[in-house]
Amino acid sequence: MAPRTPKPLEQDLQPGSFVFSPPSYPVPLDNYSVWWRWVIGANWQHPQGPNSDLEGLENHLVVHIAYEDAEAFAKWAGKRLPTEAEWERAARPIGEHTEFAWGDELSPNGKYLANYFQGSFPNENQGSDGFTGTAPVKSFPANAKGLYDMIGNVWELCSDFYEVEDFENNCHTTTEVNPKGPKETKDPNDPLAVKHVIKGGSFICSEQYCSNYKPSGREGSMYDTGMSHTGFRCVKDIEPSNP
Repeated sequence: MAPRTPKPLEQDLQPGSFVFSPPSYPVPLDNYSVWWRWVIGANWQHPQGPNSDLEGLENHLVVHIAYEDAEAFAKWAGKRLPTEAEWERAARPIGEHTEFAWGDELSPNGKYLANYFQGSFPNENQGSDGFTGTAPVKSFPANAKGLYDMIGNVWELCSDFYEVEDFENNCHTTTEVNPKGPKETKDPNDPLAVKHVIKGGSFICSEQYCSNYKPSGREGSMYDTGMSHTGFRCVKDIEPSNP
């Protein structure tokens, strides 16, 4: 919080999360607050707010997960969150560097291979891929490494701090093995924030706005804030084999 920022009203100091709430009419795309709404009582069990539940969503990815939540769960499960480099390598085709996880064409032969936004963003999601919100796991084919839902559906949290510069033009080099990110958040547009990298895009990524449904897609996520398009997956180090 910036110095001398007034304290929020007491009634606003309650747990909640950001819920994607698109308007019913076209809007300029320079103000994301038009399609995001802070909802008190929204969480992973109540994704649209306190009057909603998980009925019909039992096989969907968990959302409204802040970094602290994901980190705590991973530790409890005896795992951890992936680095950005690990996540991106897992999302890319074996031995290739294509724009998308499956090649250089977004919809080869007119086939949708991930859950993202089709239509007039943010007010008219045509759902041409079969979904207008999150999709159940394994709704689309696994990638070449046998992993599902690496692209689209929900953003996935990584352990690296977020640096606004492009990952490949960052401090990493191609000779590093599993390079780590910066030691702190580096975002000149939001200098007081603490953010971690999220990867892969989500169901609201559109060709018109945030076309991040690809292995290189990346954004920064506030460490203490959940959103209805953000989740995570865990990884585990391979135990060295005995000689």
